[in-house]
Amino acid sequence: MQYPVVKPLVVIVGPTGVGKTSSAIKIAQTLEGEIISADSRCFYKGMDIGTAKPSFQERTLVPHFMIDIANPDEQISLAIFKKMVLKIINNIHRRNHLPLLVGGTGQYIHAIIKNWNIPTQEPDLKFRKVLEDWAMEIGCFEIHKKLSLIDPEAAAVIDPSNLRRNIRALEVSLKTGRKFSSLRKSGVVNFNIKIVGLTLPRKQLFAIIDQRIERMIQDGWIEEVEGLLKKYSTDLPVFSAIGYHEIISFLKGEITLEDAIMLMKRRTRQYVRRQANWFKANDPQVRWFDIQTTPVQKICEFILSSNNWLMNI
Repeated sequence: MQYPVVKPLVVIVGPTGVGKTSSAIKIAQTLEGEIISADSRCFYKGMDIGTAKPSFQERTLVPHFMIDIANPDEQISLAIFKKMVLKIINNIHRRNHLPLLVGGTGQYIHAIIKNWNIPTQEPDLKFRKVLEDWAMEIGCFEIHKKLSLIDPEAAAVIDPSNLRRNIRALEVSLKTGRKFSSLRKSGVVNFNIKIVGLTLPRKQLFAIIDQRIERMIQDGWIEEVEGLLKKYSTDLPVFSAIGYHEIISFLKGEITLEDAIMLMKRRTRQYVRRQANWFKANDPQVRWFDIQTTPVQKICEFILSSNNWLMNI
């Protein structure tokens, strides 16, 4: 392929469970693409079943990046993610291939497509400890409510159970006197971007999600968590992820397996609704495709539709 001066970037978004992985692989195979994961849960080694991470076989079909890049006790911040991904995109362009940024973690995708200047507020460990102690007293969900009073925009897109992100948002807002969401200023966009949104009717999507959770349990999700807990503390932020938190509660004897599965399904549906806050159905930047009725070839045609966007394919 021969690219124009402003090089292209395809972004594939959509709710969890919609089929982004399989669609992205087919698109990448058709357009000589390489896939960059923007799913923050896929960064961590050993967290495979519960994150619906692309399988080894799927990763052999086309190159994948930003998967299994850290241990669960390491942290991939938004700033680190952006730095790594920009380097990967540049390398893909050097190979004259098409980069596909794929995932459902809205803030990680926005950091790239809007070229966010990530807040540089240095961590205040003493103040953070105060917030963490406060969270121990009132609970994570109450901390999220406090954030929603200070910064509703940030609270709308942060998982209420993700204590680390809620505390970071509160910490930055309270220390700077400005909303955490307002500190993420957009810079000059570096790429010619096309955003492909994949969707399904909500009722059907929820049915798929429920079935997937049941299948993950059957495939050994509980055993996966047991193996992780032999190496890592239950207090790690990554274990607040949907499913891992509930399975840990089950293993501790705090809830039944049936309750854990019910909570997973409920939290996943809530997560789908938060994902929709990042990429709305009426967003003019996103071209939405019903994945059930649209052949992948039609999506590829849309990607190639603009004059000189991709040249000499």
